[in-house]
Amino acid sequence: MASHEAEALSVLYRGWAARIAADPAMPIDDFRAMFEDWATVTGEPAGVACEDADIDGLPVLWARPPHRLDALLICFHGGGYVTGSRSSHRKLFGHIAAATGAPAMIVEYRRAPESPYPAAVEDGLKAYRWALDTGTKAANIAFIGDSAGGGLSVSTALAAQRDGLPMPGGLYLMSPWLDLGATGASYDSNADRDLIVRRSVIEGLVPAILGEHGSLDDPIANPIKADPRGLPPVLIQVGADEAFLDDSRNFTAVARRAGVEVDLTVVPDMQHVFHFLAGNAAEADAAVREAGAWLRSRLATA
Repeated sequence: MASHEAEALSVLYRGWAARIAADPAMPIDDFRAMFEDWATVTGEPAGVACEDADIDGLPVLWARPPHRLDALLICFHGGGYVTGSRSSHRKLFGHIAAATGAPAMIVEYRRAPESPYPAAVEDGLKAYRWALDTGTKAANIAFIGDSAGGGLSVSTALAAQRDGLPMPGGLYLMSPWLDLGATGASYDSNADRDLIVRRSVIEGLVPAILGEHGSLDDPIANPIKADPRGLPPVLIQVGADEAFLDDSRNFTAVARRAGVEVDLTVVPDMQHVFHFLAGNAAEADAAVREAGAWLRSRLATA
């Protein structure tokens, strides 16, 4: 059973779902403003210093813990490639930075529909190239993302592999959206449990995300279609009540068959990106601790 504190995320999602149902044609600015409230359920990460910066024209937010490994977390926020920002995710990624002991660079990638695929992947690659060019070893870098940001973490790694760049040391994916085609059986089996993700919503978003140059058959745009051979170790954490549950299960199965090391943790009774409860709920704090230990084990000795 979920903790009493975890109910805060359910309350937030029920409110969002009610607003979307009442105003299906909600202007995109209002839609984005609503999702900025994600951070309201997250505790402030103690001792983490945050500042906005610019990386060759790419806006980022640095979250720096007091004790640092010689490593870097490149973080991609969720929000369906349409919403979310470095601000909405500052506290979440700050908790992960603190648990790992490494600075986090939260990338403000371009969003759809103004900038459809491949804009977000291009921005992810830009951040990664900057890190490599400024002296950080690939093995000391991890890509981290939640929801669409989890998908973007995999897409960026696949694009880096395509371009001949070395692989990062690891990928940490929180409730990742890896199947833009929404083919997972959990969309149906968890339809009464997931409070925010619906197949109909996904199907409405995808044309705007892909634009003219994307396709569900493009493995970089839609990672579930990819050959994952050569990807670095992956940690996936997902809630058992999520519509995206089978995104994680199916990707894990394909990746393991391809020889990729994947650790999958399914947390009972948890909603989409329950990690937002970090600092306020035991389930999220446990997930962040697991992630911090996993990341340190792969980045500290690289």
